[in-house]
Order: sequence, then C-alpha cells, then structure tokens
Amino acid sequence: MTKPARAAANDLKGLRNVGPAMLRDFATLGITSRAQLARADADELYARLQILTNTRHDPCVWDVFAAAIHQARAGEARDWWTFTPIRKARHRL
Repeated sequence: MTKPARAAANDLKGLRNVGPAMLRDFATLGITSRAQLARADADELYARLQILTNTRHDPCVWDVFAAAIHQARAGEARDWWTFTPIRKARHRL
C-alpha cells in the first residue's frame, strides 16, 4: 500500500463504527478520505454498494454510512444505531 493510500485508510479508520468490513466497503465505493465522505450521501452509498457487489446488504450498513458521514461533517461521533430510527422512518427498510 502506498503512503497516501495508508494515510487515507488511517483517516477513515479513526471514525467510530468503522472497522475492517466498512473500510473494505469504502474502498469498493472509492471513498478514500473523510473530506470525500463528508460530501457523500448515505442513500447513494448504500444503493451503489449493492450494485457494485451484486449483493443485498443489511440495512444497518446504511446506519453506519450515516453515522460516518455525520462524523466526517460535524466532527461528532455517534453510535451507528442512533441513525436506525431515521432510516426506518425514511425508508421503511
């Protein structure tokens, strides 16, 4: 892994709720930095991940995307499950 790639992975790794599986999902989606994540949309990431992997992912993945995006934008780390009621109200997933 190149030095810039390691720095990007470390930038994302420091987010609450982001473990190895989510880092792989971000890599699949081409998300390499918090700045890039801050510009992202959880609905779009969730839909695109399912298309790229040809797999239906657990709806909680949306919650983790939302939590990571929130932290990247606001600097506030919240548990992923605090976003579950928002997803359920919006998506009925």
